Amino acid sequence: MTNNKLKTIIKALTGGAAATEAMRQINPDVFAAYPITPQTPIIESFAQVVADKLVDTKFVLVESEHSAMSLVVGASAAGGRAMTATASQGLILMAEVLLVASGTRLPIVMNLATRALSAPINIHNDHQDAMAVRDMGWIQIFCENNQEVYENNFLAIRLAEHSQVQLPVMVCQDGFITSHNTTGVEIYPDKVIKKFLKEYKPKYPLLNLKKPLTIGPLALPDFYFEIRVQLDQAMKQAKKRYLEIGQELKKITGHDYPYFEEYYLDNAQAVIVTMGSTAGTSKAVVDKLRKQGKKVGLLKINLFRPFPYKEVKKALSKIKYVGVLERALGFGSYSPLASEIRHCLSSKQLVQDYTYGLGGRDIGLEEIEKAFKELLKGQISDQIKYVGLRKQSNK
Repeated sequence: MTNNKLKTIIKALTGGAAATEAMRQINPDVFAAYPITPQTPIIESFAQVVADKLVDTKFVLVESEHSAMSLVVGASAAGGRAMTATASQGLILMAEVLLVASGTRLPIVMNLATRALSAPINIHNDHQDAMAVRDMGWIQIFCENNQEVYENNFLAIRLAEHSQVQLPVMVCQDGFITSHNTTGVEIYPDKVIKKFLKEYKPKYPLLNLKKPLTIGPLALPDFYFEIRVQLDQAMKQAKKRYLEIGQELKKITGHDYPYFEEYYLDNAQAVIVTMGSTAGTSKAVVDKLRKQGKKVGLLKINLFRPFPYKEVKKALSKIKYVGVLERALGFGSYSPLASEIRHCLSSKQLVQDYTYGLGGRDIGLEEIEKAFKELLKGQISDQIKYVGLRKQSNK
């Protein structure tokens, strides 16, 4: 429950507008972006916030996503609090500069409205874009609903800027499913959020003329290896600080910010692991099957990078059958989330990969219920099962 002493308001917001509301309260120094479906509502609504002079942010509408990321890299390196947003092909166009942002240890926060990748062109939701850049040194937080989008932006800023982290963060929401759908979002007082965020004090600002430095220099074999290991160590710090900052934010919101949410895991025989908005649909199925006496549960991953291996292993240690319900494919290998989950399980546990929803194809209660029933019967295959796939001809 929310802290009852706070005077909050409920606003009807899309997921995109929820991200904008968070950015209004964050009031970044610089926001640069290029419109791309389904992220466009984020920059449209934030442009209105800027036009209404509700923030001091310098809004820069650039000619491409590559330029957007390049600009916020420069702004962050200079010592500013910088943010952006994108989706799908825009994220892939940014890829070169994503690596610069993480390798230079810049605390940029980006809202990502996840979307299918081309080709063929598709504007609807899946997680292939986020998964394509999962190992580029960015922290990745996934959101189930609009409220989580709003609150995770605050957590992301504090986590990115922590002196022991100094890494960029993606706040991922499902394109159209949350980005364009309206729900009630509880908004916390500006003063309270401002106090939580604290004043940003950059560690090594480029424009500090008293301590001149170089950003993004050449690193040869004598130093490059050590620099990359430092980035990996920062990721390990991020995992620790994520929980600490979440505890601080809980004092405002009353909500928990764990690595993952455990839903009816106690005494469960079969559990589905998933990320994003499908967790909400899966919970409804768990509720239905529990009423029928079926021992099922759900594990919803919130923090995908850095991945909480030890904690997931403990949470799933007593589960015999595990299904991984994933909006992505690992071509020629297990899918990204399934690969991580398999790493956490013992040889005695059985796991089934389920790929669903590519290109925005709907998944219903019945399909998730079918997956649970297959798991309970031990109908496990080494092959990926494609949920909702039409029968295809071999011709």
